[in-house]
Amino acid sequence: MLIRENVPLAPLTTMGVGGAARYFAEAESDAEVVEAVGFARSLDDDPNEHRTGARWGSRPDHPSEHKPGARWLRRELPLFVMGGGSNVVVADAGFAGLVLKIGIRDVAQFPGPDGTITFTVGAGCDWDALVARTVAAGCGGLECLSGIPGSVGGTPVQNVGAYGQEVSDTIQEVRVLDRYSLEIRALSNAECRFGYRSSIFNTTERGRYVILRVSFAVRHGAGPNIRYADLQQFLAGRSGAPTLSEVRAAVREIRHRKAMLIVPGDEDARSVGSFFRNPVLPQAFVEQLSAQLARRGLQLPSYAAADGFRKLPAAWLVEHAGFAKGYSKGRAGISRKHALAIVNRGGATAAEIIALGDEIQKRVLDEFGIRLEPEPELLGF
Repeated sequence: MLIRENVPLAPLTTMGVGGAARYFAEAESDAEVVEAVGFARSLDDDPNEHRTGARWGSRPDHPSEHKPGARWLRRELPLFVMGGGSNVVVADAGFAGLVLKIGIRDVAQFPGPDGTITFTVGAGCDWDALVARTVAAGCGGLECLSGIPGSVGGTPVQNVGAYGQEVSDTIQEVRVLDRYSLEIRALSNAECRFGYRSSIFNTTERGRYVILRVSFAVRHGAGPNIRYADLQQFLAGRSGAPTLSEVRAAVREIRHRKAMLIVPGDEDARSVGSFFRNPVLPQAFVEQLSAQLARRGLQLPSYAAADGFRKLPAAWLVEHAGFAKGYSKGRAGISRKHALAIVNRGGATAAEIIALGDEIQKRVLDEFGIRLEPEPELLGF
């Protein structure tokens, strides 16, 4: 496998900012992923071999894996796994490690029980292309996730969701490489511990696994999901029940209107989508804040989440903290169509993007006592 040096990362991301990767590789098979991880880890049992930038020692993370008498040679080389580049902001200084782009793109389709069809899909496949394929096959379960940029392998990490669906609703298993043992294993839906925009891949086991393939069980002949209010309003007035294809088209159009669909040449789409997560907060706090804002004539929208918690729309908090759609600060700004999308107006640096994000965070914290959490991966900062 070819490992390149000093590869610019900005062209590989939807935000279009940032510097170069010290090393870069694209793996198109499981074996190449193992090879790349091995390069980053630089495992060697020969005590007589010395390499610049390497150090000898035990592996403090998993010392139980040592063979008797073996020693580990470790190059100090961090590893970042990149998919479609739609959820990452790269620092201007770049990344002093190995960026591994997953290019596994095989797709297999199997009939399952109770009218389900399982799609087992390489992590490097385009996500929206997979959704289109399931809809064309007459299978419901992913149609509301149409138009989301990025690759299949990124979707389990954040438990991607939109318009009333989450990938965890249909994920059967996730096939991964364990970076500690270099073993390939399959994780069940339950083992992934999906939550709101979370999984073990971005919480308890962050950095441990490289996702190779994802299996989705979708139902043939199922009707579309139209529970979400925006979708219901868009489809209102149509005669008859909408088809899966019509719902997919509607979702893509709604996303387009909000600049959440990647369209070449559209400045408002030069972003990572939502820059901040919708905060999920204790109900008592939300009720107290609602009462305070009501005295100022503001009605705080909130939605039921887990027991005892409410979800607040981060876009509402951003706008009511004084950041209107279309706000600009130099070459960084806020989308003219969606208050949660920080955009590169053209030639912006990563520092300018982050500075605007920091300003929004501070204002929302001062105004409402809520710290917004960034949604994208911040690489090299």
